[in-house]
Amino acid sequence: MTREEFLIELEKINISLTDEQLEQLELFYKLLVEWNQKINLTRIVDKEEVYLKHFYDSLTLNKVVDLKNTKTLCDIGTGAGFPGIVLKIAFPNLKITLVDSLQKRINYLNEVIKELNLSNIEAIHVRGEDFKGSFDVVTSRAVANIEKLVNYTMHLVSKDGVFVAMKGDIDNELTPEVEKKLNKKYKIIKIDKFLLPKETSKRSLVVMKHKQVI
Repeated sequence: MTREEFLIELEKINISLTDEQLEQLELFYKLLVEWNQKINLTRIVDKEEVYLKHFYDSLTLNKVVDLKNTKTLCDIGTGAGFPGIVLKIAFPNLKITLVDSLQKRINYLNEVIKELNLSNIEAIHVRGEDFKGSFDVVTSRAVANIEKLVNYTMHLVSKDGVFVAMKGDIDNELTPEVEKKLNKKYKIIKIDKFLLPKETSKRSLVVMKHKQVI
């Protein structure tokens, strides 16, 4: 995905970026590649692939959540900063908390935050299940099986907030039995399935809420 293709696809999901935001993404890409030589962050380093499979993919969260009108967001198991860092660049209004269990990745994330001059964002070294807080949106991208994932995330979702699991093909994971089990405790309010542009790999956004607010 070229930068021009990236911008065209973002328009389709109601996102437009300034020149400054695009420069921040460019710097983020350079830091990602640089740090990837020191610690294992991603197997995807080709620039056009990063723009498609990391940058664009991270921003698809806007398909199911109005990020312009969201205040707080927590990214569990953020890894290399996806989607959290990309969301912060595109939606500077967000107060973002990045959570990861590996200190090396937190060191990298703090360097990215500093170099990109980002504010209202912090990276915390803790396991998701041990973290405490309350957020409008909690998300996690390609971290764990959704049945396990709710144990790391739902306690962080505010009363009126949502959890969005960012997944590939969800069908084998979210079987009717698993969906029924999850809906006993929580409420799956939306499942948005779509294909990534260009290479058409499957993606799914599973949106969940606490049951009592439905």
